[in-house]
Formats: sequence, C-alpha cells, structure tokens
Amino acid sequence: MSEHEISKAVVKRLPRYYRYLGNLLSAKVERISSNELSELMNVTASQIRQDLNNFGGFGQQGYGYNVKYLYNEIGKILGLDKTYNMVIVGGGRLGQAIANYVKFEKRGFSIKGIFDINPELNGKLVRGIPIRMTEEMPKFLEENEIQIAALTLPKEGAEAVLPILIDNGVKAIWNFAHTDLKVPDDVVVENVHLSESLMQLSYDLNHRKIKEGS
Repeated sequence: MSEHEISKAVVKRLPRYYRYLGNLLSAKVERISSNELSELMNVTASQIRQDLNNFGGFGQQGYGYNVKYLYNEIGKILGLDKTYNMVIVGGGRLGQAIANYVKFEKRGFSIKGIFDINPELNGKLVRGIPIRMTEEMPKFLEENEIQIAALTLPKEGAEAVLPILIDNGVKAIWNFAHTDLKVPDDVVVENVHLSESLMQLSYDLNHRKIKEGS
C-alpha cells in the first residue's frame, strides 16, 4: 500500500506504538505478540495488526513481533532516523519549557535557536541556547538550514512571522498559537491547541458523569 493511501488515524497511532515499544525495550523485552501488546495499550489486537500491515506487517505467525526491530522500523516510518534542525519562535514560558525538554534531541530534533520580540529576554540562556531577537531570524534560518519551527506566541505574532519562516526554507510548523495557519502545499503544519484538548477532557468527564448517573 502506498503511503498516501494510509489514513491519518493510523499515522496518529504510530507514535503511541513507538512509545510503548520503547518502554518494552527498556524493560529488555525481546518479543511480543499482538495480544500482549493489545493488553498493554488497550487497543484491540486486530487493530494493531491492521495498522502495522499498512507498512508490511513486521510480525511472524507463532512468534509475534521482534520488539527492537519493530521499534526501529516505526522510527524510520516516523522519520526519526533523521536529524532535524529546529527553532522556537516565542521565548516565554511555553517556549522555554519546550527548549528544556531534552528528549527532543534523542528523537533527532535539534533546537538551534529561540527567538522573541521582548528585549528583556535578549541573550537569556535556556539550556545553553541564547534567546535572540526576531529581526535576527532570517539570517539565522538561512545559515542553519532550519526545517522545523515551533510557534509558541500569540495569534498575531504567529501570523506575522510565518512568511519569514516560509521564505527562509522552513517546511514544517509546530503551531501552539491560537490560530489555524494557512501555508503553501509544500509546508506542513501540526496544530496543538491546548485549550481544545482541555475542553475535550471536560466533555469526556461530564458525559461520563451523566452516564454513571443514568
């Protein structure tokens, strides 16, 4: 099956498989069946098999899955066998929290720079990375071959810096701003709306209460 035929729902489940397989590797588990993985992840075994069959299956009947091999193969599918240069635009609390998350480097995401418009943040070090002013960004993007930008700033700021990022070669936007950005077809956007996630949690909580009370 070609990649464009694989549903987004399947792709969105891959990071979760990757995480659980990483935990199994840390626990020195060498192989696992779809039924065992199903119990761990609370996903049906048939769903696991269907998802992985989109990419070739990886399992052997009567043996299950080789944990290390499957972990590495899913990593390749996710592009985690490559290294990506990344900047954070917005040096406030959220931007600094992302910069301090050391697991990004382990996954191949190398944070090269942090940018902000607040002169009080100019030169502040976040895990050894200095916060620079946004006017320095075009030259920095060009010189460091940045592929990914995380936007951790208000809506207006995100919309203002987007053309600068695109014009200087950024091809992927990790968007925490409260707006849905319009980008060219050769640029991808992953929107992370924290408030929407919290509202979904509120819905689930309240409807569970209603169900329990009925």
